[in-house]
Parts: sequence; C-alpha cells; structure tokens
Amino acid sequence: MLNNSGRERRIISPRRPICSNFEGSKTIKTRNKKRNKSVRHRGAMAIAKSAVLILLFALVCNANGGAPDQPRIAGPDMFKNKNVAKDVLLPGEQVINVMDFGAKADGRTDSTQAFMDAWRKVCHQTTGPARLLIPEGRFLISSMYFSGPCTCQTPVTIQVKGYVMATTDISEYENGDWLMFEKLNGLKIIGGGTFDGQGKKSWEYSENCESGDDRACARNPSSLFFSDCSNVVVQGIRTANPKGFHIFVTKCTNVRLRKLKLVAPETSPNTDGIHVSHSDTVIMSRNTIATGDDCISMIQGVKNVFINRLKCGPGHGISIGSLGKYQNEEEVRGIRIQNCSLINTTNGLRVKAWPDRYPGAASDISFSNINMQNVRNPIIIDQEYECYPDCKKKPSLVRIQNVHFQNVKGTTTSPLAVDLRCSKLFGCQGVTVKDIDLKFGDAPTTSRCVNTQPRFAGVLMPPPCA
Repeated sequence: MLNNSGRERRIISPRRPICSNFEGSKTIKTRNKKRNKSVRHRGAMAIAKSAVLILLFALVCNANGGAPDQPRIAGPDMFKNKNVAKDVLLPGEQVINVMDFGAKADGRTDSTQAFMDAWRKVCHQTTGPARLLIPEGRFLISSMYFSGPCTCQTPVTIQVKGYVMATTDISEYENGDWLMFEKLNGLKIIGGGTFDGQGKKSWEYSENCESGDDRACARNPSSLFFSDCSNVVVQGIRTANPKGFHIFVTKCTNVRLRKLKLVAPETSPNTDGIHVSHSDTVIMSRNTIATGDDCISMIQGVKNVFINRLKCGPGHGISIGSLGKYQNEEEVRGIRIQNCSLINTTNGLRVKAWPDRYPGAASDISFSNINMQNVRNPIIIDQEYECYPDCKKKPSLVRIQNVHFQNVKGTTTSPLAVDLRCSKLFGCQGVTVKDIDLKFGDAPTTSRCVNTQPRFAGVLMPPPCA
C-alpha cells in the first residue's frame, strides 16, 4: 500500500478486543475499514498520477521525435559519460610541440612541413597517449592533411594556443581545403586559439561561374574539413575569414562542436559557418557565428543533428538545403534546433529545395524556442529556390514532411513573417506552426501557405494563412 509520498505503508490491524461484547468494538472496526479504504484510494490515485505523467512524457518525446534534449548517438561513443569540456593531461601523455620540428611563430615563415612532421610523430610514431601542441605565436601554413588512423592512444588531442594563418595563394589549395582531418576515430581540437583563413583575396572567385574565370567556378577551401571521422570534439576555438566555409563536416559520426566563435565579414560570399553533409549525429552547442552566408547549413544525408544555444548573426540564418540539386540524394532526417537567437540575419529558419531538379526528402525537423531580432525572412519553406518572382519551372521533387516551428518570437524587417511555399507535386505534409510572435514595427505581419495546410496553434502573430 502507498502513502502520499509514494512509499510502501504497512497497515497494522487493531488488536481484537478481549471482550466481544465491548461496546466500542464495532466503531473501531468501522473506522479501520474506512481508513484502509482511504489508504487504498490514495495509493490508487498516486499510481494513476504516475501513469499520466509517464504517458505525457512519452507523448512529448514522440512529438519531438525522441528525447527532447538529447540526440541519439550513432555507434560506439568514445566520449560517453565523460566531461568533454575538461582537458586533462593523461599519465604518460606525450606533448609534441610543432616548434620542436621547425615551426616559426613569426607569421611569415611557411611552417607547413613542420606541422606535418609533428602530426606524423603524434599520430603514426607514438603508441601511448599524445597531443599536438600549437603554442602561442603566429604560424603560417598552407593546405595539409591530418590523416589517420593513428597508432597512438585515442582520442588524440590537438591543443591550439596560437594564431594559425592560411597562405593566401589560392593555387596552393589543389587538394580542395585548408586543414583536412580524415579517417580519424577519436579527435579533440581544443585550446582557445584561432584559425585565420585569410580569405579576402579568394572571395572574388567564389562560385561565380558566369565570369568565365575557371577559378570562380569552384568551391573555395574550407578552413577545417572533416571527412570519414568519428568521435570528434572541437571546442573553444575561433575561426576567422575563411576562404570558403569555416567548418565542413562530411561522412562523419558523433561530432561535437562546442563554444566556437566563427567570424567573417557580412559581405564575404559563401562563408557558411558550419556546413554538414552525409553525417549522423552532430551536436552543436553554445556557438557564436557571424558570417557572410548561412550560420549553419545542412544538406543531403544528414541525420540526427542537435543544435542548442546558437547565437547567429549577421548571416543568412539556419538552413536545411538546398535539396534536390544532385542525383541520388540521401534524405535529411531528425533535426532538432532549439534555444537559439538570430540577430540581423537575411533569413531565419529555412528549408529550401530546387524546382525542376532531382528527388530528395526531408523529415522530422523541429525549430523551438527561437528569439529573433531584425530578421528579414523569419520562417521559410521554399521549394522554388532561386526561381523568383513567379516560378514557371517544373515543381520540386523533394518530399518535405513533419516540420515544426514552435515558440518563435521577436522582430522582423519584412511583413511576410511566415512563408511556406511547397511543391505542387507533393505539398508539405505534417507542418505545424505554434506560438509565433513576430512584430514588424507597428504594421501587421502576414503568412503565406502554398501547397500546404499547416496546423496552426497557440498564440499567433502573424495570423494563420487564410
């Protein structure tokens, strides 16, 4: 039997009266029956309340596609139950300093070979725990690989205290990117240092295929490029002025990006903050991104992304897509974005797909608890990407479903605050818009819904689509 605290309670029956003719015996029995019945009732109520709470929690989790605050981890997690924010020098850990291999901290001497030799020592010539140390100072390096698998004990740590600068000659980046991390299982990049891509000279050659210059029709080098890696932590570093993306993650699992500061001019083209493709389980938390393109962009093959406490702006907001650009695209699924702020961005929360291109899919996407300040296009599903103003192309072949916008508040610089333009071939299924409060000065805001019938709920400004 349960008492009010939920603990088991022993019910001790009263002693039977010595004399069966005792006048109070019937009264005592009656009181005990009432007391037992009351206790049983309270116990049943406690069990019922617990069941209701469990059911409500299950419903919330189901509505959010899983646990509300933690993503599913893909495969073995090297950092499970570990404080990834804490850096501890392990017993016997070797510290390999790039300066011991000839690196110069003068900001002028090319130290690429010294960095490569130091990495080879850490990753391929060590069996115990080891870390690569980039000390204080200014180091100039060109394109290079940090390749695995490593023979040292993992995770291997790269501790960045200094200011690392990329060379500016774009012809030195034939491999595609600046610092490339590949085939590594267990990697930590920490230390509070800076990676400066020195990208200003290359921005004029940023995917401008109509210029006739072959250099202008290629993707500019990303500053940090991760490919075929698992169990990665990047924490507390700063990137500035990338030639292309700040961070590019592809074909990776279990990546944690924490407390990063990514900075580039608002006018710098195609300088996405964090760009993710073909990856499973990417956790981004407490990052600050001010750049010239999307703060975060996710394209085909991305699953189980969790974004929490992002500060974005200036930039182009948070984007899923563009989708349907290439043949045989993998679907995007399971994206959770919450507790973020967007300030002075050209877009807010966006899902975008090309018309008249290739099939694709995006599902189970949620944006919740988002604060906006002077955001031009706050909430967008755009399946007529770059086909304006009146798209006459064939409809998009991308299926979009189960997209949720909840508790989005703040100010916008455009009267059209909710703009949902879906493919007339498939429409958008399972879209919900709940508790939206977006103000456009003293003027009203509006909603537009094309080829979709969202479910509107809660307090809504702008009003639902007519």
